[in-house]
Amino acid sequence: MPPFPHPVPNETPMLPTQGELEASWRRCGHDYALDPVAPWMPQVLCDAELRQCCQRSGALLRHAEAAMAQLHTMLSPLGYATLLADADGVVLAHRVDPAIRRGSRRWCLWPGAVWDETHGGTNGVGTCLAEGRPVAVHGTQHWRTTLRGLACIATPIHDALGRVAGVINASSFHPAQDGRETALISAIVTQAARQVEHTAFMDRYHGHAIMLLGEGHDGSVPMIALDSDRVVVGATHAARAHMGIAPAQDLNFCLLADTQDTMAEGGELRHAQKMAIRSALASARGKVAVAARMLGISRSTLHRKMRMLAPTDTQAC
Repeated sequence: MPPFPHPVPNETPMLPTQGELEASWRRCGHDYALDPVAPWMPQVLCDAELRQCCQRSGALLRHAEAAMAQLHTMLSPLGYATLLADADGVVLAHRVDPAIRRGSRRWCLWPGAVWDETHGGTNGVGTCLAEGRPVAVHGTQHWRTTLRGLACIATPIHDALGRVAGVINASSFHPAQDGRETALISAIVTQAARQVEHTAFMDRYHGHAIMLLGEGHDGSVPMIALDSDRVVVGATHAARAHMGIAPAQDLNFCLLADTQDTMAEGGELRHAQKMAIRSALASARGKVAVAARMLGISRSTLHRKMRMLAPTDTQAC
């Protein structure tokens, strides 16, 4: 197997036109001191090392299995390989069509390949992990010239405690040159990441009441888990962002506690309280008494909190 899938021009890279990748290019040049034209392909772990990584990420592999299969069904006709990587950028699993199996292996779109940004430069998996957000890296947007035959679209996966657990990535070594597929594939990959996060959260908080706090973003769904006393005991990455709570921080509080102190807290928690009320009212089809029971508070308390949270637009809440 040749070390590089295709010859590449000996060119000095220019900053990508898309501003969201400029920070990655600066890291590659100044922090990592990577030579963009030096021949490079990812390190591939041996079988024993890969098994250890898979054992550590057993929950992620289990939760992502259905989403990976669905993603492969949707993207394989477009010539894309589907990869699942852990939080270190190690590819744990992949789904590829037989027609691109050999090419995928040559390009290291394969289990055991290590796609961290510190060695590989700007790339889908590595940059997604470095910045904790969805990224798309197409052709010449890669820092290393040896990777410029690739298109990579990646979204982080968060575990039930809001931590980055890994990445779902879709890659092609013969993408459309104009990148016209990127937006569609990004939406599909993001939906898959949400499915994995939802599965992980529901698995950990099985038997708890689950409530949505508005719309999701960046592949994360704002969900909270409530115990029988309506105390918040779990929250996804997006929900923690809404409430200003760090990933993995222990939770044990009443979102709608009947105290002035709670109502006076910061804007993030105030927004989460409003979203919880809206969610309960939507589930109860506007019936305040039903929504109050769902939230574990009295009807009069719910009316009061609606006025306190949104004094100028109570009806909207």
